Amino acid sequence: MAHHPGLLRTVPLQGETTSSLICRIASRYGMEAKALRSSWHWRNYPPGHDGGGARADAEVLLNEAGRQLLAGLCGVTEDVLARALPSWGQEDAKLAGRQDRAPAAAWRIAGAVAGPAAFGCRLCTARRTGAAVRAVRYAPLWERVCVRHGRWLLDADADQPLEHLDVRQLPEVTAAQRRWTGVARRAVRAGAEPERVFALAHAVVARWWEQALHWERETVWPRRLHQVAGGNAGAELERWRIVGRDAAVFPEVVAVADALLDPAMAELAWHDSGAGRPRPLPADGAFCRRLGERVGRGWLGPLAATDYGGPLTSWMGAVIRLRRGAGGPPGYDNDPWWLRQEHQPATMAGQLRVLGKEKKTPGSGRTWRAVVPPEQRMLITRAIEGVEEQLIQLRGAQYGKTAEVAQQLLSTLGHAATLIDQAVRESAAAALGAGMALEDVARWARLPADVLADVLVDDDGERSVAQWWV
Repeated sequence: MAHHPGLLRTVPLQGETTSSLICRIASRYGMEAKALRSSWHWRNYPPGHDGGGARADAEVLLNEAGRQLLAGLCGVTEDVLARALPSWGQEDAKLAGRQDRAPAAAWRIAGAVAGPAAFGCRLCTARRTGAAVRAVRYAPLWERVCVRHGRWLLDADADQPLEHLDVRQLPEVTAAQRRWTGVARRAVRAGAEPERVFALAHAVVARWWEQALHWERETVWPRRLHQVAGGNAGAELERWRIVGRDAAVFPEVVAVADALLDPAMAELAWHDSGAGRPRPLPADGAFCRRLGERVGRGWLGPLAATDYGGPLTSWMGAVIRLRRGAGGPPGYDNDPWWLRQEHQPATMAGQLRVLGKEKKTPGSGRTWRAVVPPEQRMLITRAIEGVEEQLIQLRGAQYGKTAEVAQQLLSTLGHAATLIDQAVRESAAAALGAGMALEDVARWARLPADVLADVLVDDDGERSVAQWWV
């Protein structure tokens, strides 16, 4: 049945995407969203996932006539829409320069328009509008908890069916969102942008999350992960570690952000560096030890301190350079809150795409650094560097008495061979851990598969590193 525009009033939600509002209007009129969207002239096609499904975070930009039409369909004034919809009024090259007055629209992805988008809480939407329909809103990670209903609202850009995770049994997640408000104010007083502080802290903790499969003493994150997975992540552990990561680590992210803003923590980093007498950062430094205590893990300090090349050590380096006055002109090198591109954690959508490819061709869809823990990469690197040093020592070694030359050659080559064996074992273990087939790894290592399997057997009979998550 046809309805006159504006017959039913539809109020926008604060921070809602324009596309989400159009879908809710269509639902209100008992129409398909596609039918209502035909009221606009579209300049491009809607974005979709690699598998062909429509993206929930699709966004719409409208020309002036298109905005007038939407206001009429909503039954609210344009100034109300302008305050509620972040994309309202944004221009687009596909809509510019049109001489006709026809309502026109262009598709975009929400993340490229006004930041990350997440699903809204359907219970809150029903309480506000009277209909428990899907809504998509712009929301940063520190605003993802629906405190009223105990839900963690998931990213809308991923190709997966869930809209939220149940965190009612995880009060620390809700408490962290409340705590973030004070941390953000503290960042402003310190002259830092809260968004950048959060991004750096999130990168630090997300890196720990990837390493935590090898932390035998970690018990908090597995408990939270199983909780948001409905009680047991079970056989879908890898998928749940992707979907549940941001909710599970949120309290630690806020705690790390708070710690990095603390001048006393910067002072500890300064003293660890030797203060006026520079020295390498120690594995038992006071800064990392205190940071571990602040996230409730007194044992974490040495693990964090030896994670060289990560966002935490980059922050420490920038703080130390500024303190020494050796940072040079303002720039990323002496900006503690600068997050390098290689340190930015993979998004849920990106990881799920990789996981989908991984199921089709195991091991081929991910980069080496993404699947091999830093500790294991460090062991491989050290073994290779040791081999290089041993072989360099053999340059010009074949001069002198036979016994002396033979002793030096065999001793040095034997040590190099031991290091090569170590590098082979670690590389093979890393490849197998990444999902590569044993037969392929054995062929690359030029070993029979049964021999390689025997070499990699754990002599002390310990469990697999991932079993404690199950």
